[in-house]
Amino acid sequence: MLVLRRKIGQVIQINDDIRIIIQDVQNEHIVRIGIEAPSDIPVHRMEIYNLIQAENKSAGGAAALKWLQGANKDDSPSDEDKYD
Repeated sequence: MLVLRRKIGQVIQINDDIRIIIQDVQNEHIVRIGIEAPSDIPVHRMEIYNLIQAENKSAGGAAALKWLQGANKDDSPSDEDKYD
């Protein structure tokens, strides 16, 4: 882990396309930052990222898989139906 000290207005550059800008520091404990990144790179707070991961995990669970398998069986004609 890289740990840096930055002052208001200073920038941290990640690769060519991600910038983190220090916006404000309040009470020496609260830091406001701005993040500039391409729109195809998702940027989330960790608690939101964890919620998204939990949702994705539950959506890909066994119940969803059973539903998909059942939907595929009902939607696709059997070999006998194709030639009638």
